[in-house]
Amino acid sequence: MNKAQLVTVFAAVALFAALYFGFDTKPDKQKSIEHSRSLQGESTSFETLLEDALAHLNPTQAADIAAAEQQVKAAADDSQRIAGLKNLSGLWYEIGQLPIAGGFAEQVAELENADSSWSVAGGTFFTALVATTDPTLRQYCASHAVNAFESAASLAPEKVEHRVNLALVWAENPPPNNPMQAVLMLRDLESKYPESPAVYNALGRLAIKTGQWQRATERLEKSWSLDPKNPNTPCLLAKAYDGAGNIAKATEFAQRCKDAK
Repeated sequence: MNKAQLVTVFAAVALFAALYFGFDTKPDKQKSIEHSRSLQGESTSFETLLEDALAHLNPTQAADIAAAEQQVKAAADDSQRIAGLKNLSGLWYEIGQLPIAGGFAEQVAELENADSSWSVAGGTFFTALVATTDPTLRQYCASHAVNAFESAASLAPEKVEHRVNLALVWAENPPPNNPMQAVLMLRDLESKYPESPAVYNALGRLAIKTGQWQRATERLEKSWSLDPKNPNTPCLLAKAYDGAGNIAKATEFAQRCKDAK
């Protein structure tokens, strides 16, 4: 499985958990930042978010971040700088500051200019989007996720996963002037890629969100027939069949979901 596919899986799991099971995917650190400082009405930028996040680090975290920043500053070439930025992104992710992690992943993508790197950045921003309820922060994460996945798709137009991920961002944060953009995009992808499990999983996920249980099971069964090894599909089918009232099928796929993890 390549990096782009891994990010598709990662983004799908995060969206599924947040939208359909009601899990609290928001890291504690991100909660504390939102509680202590409202971003409403402020100019949100990476620098603003980074300054705010640095102010809330404990001494150990601050020391780790400072050491990683020094590694980036001391980089002799792009390869060393990329390694340092990846380290910074990982540290901020572990701390729970997902938008900051996404920002450093974005810097990596700008240097590498590879679809896989942009996909990683998009997936990180997408996870941050799902994890917050702050309107301004959601818009910031959504816009950066869209830019990242559009960049990935432009570099590798043959990989449908990048456009599926883009549609998932729009499903999570619909454009005010085109609230159906995600659905329309996925329907177009379905017509162009009728054998893509990723497309049917995304369509099934949207059907679950709107309570269209029969449509959800049909789309997801199609995905399952195309790729019975996909670890996400049985989890989605368990939810769809549960909503449809088919307890036997829901139990069967719940076990398959558990076995796939």
